[in-house]
Amino acid sequence: MGSPCISLSSGRAAVACPFFMPMEKLENGEWLHASRLPLGGGWSGQCAAPGHEGEVPSQDELREFCNLGYAEGCARLPPERVWDSVRFAARAVGNEEKNGSSGRIQVRYVCERGHYPVAHGVLDYDFASGRWNSPHPDDRIQRMAECFLESYVERRRNQEMERAAS
Repeated sequence: MGSPCISLSSGRAAVACPFFMPMEKLENGEWLHASRLPLGGGWSGQCAAPGHEGEVPSQDELREFCNLGYAEGCARLPPERVWDSVRFAARAVGNEEKNGSSGRIQVRYVCERGHYPVAHGVLDYDFASGRWNSPHPDDRIQRMAECFLESYVERRRNQEMERAAS
């Protein structure tokens, strides 16, 4: 699988569009607090909505819809859908070193429809083996979890380096 991607909730609900297939982290997005986005940062990618698979959203669409979920204004959003958005959170479990790069991390997800949970679960990533012990069967949710984990680990490492420097 691709490179691995905590939701740091802000005033706006931190959720991602369930039809967004993130591909690459956007380092210079136009978000005020990118680390508070659902996947821990802004991402470019492709649409996976039925009939729009592989289409590349514009920068405005990435900023307003794909990275945020509940994208009622998105022309690609199918009217009949199981989920409106996906929310993520993470926690380290087991024997984790300070830099967050060993042990296991559980990525919890909640798929929502109309602001209510309709599906949820835990995806378990093992750093020692470099693999997911319990990947999600939906490629979109799995890829978002990988992006979320990548951002989570990067943030933890940066926090540890800041603590060590002070």
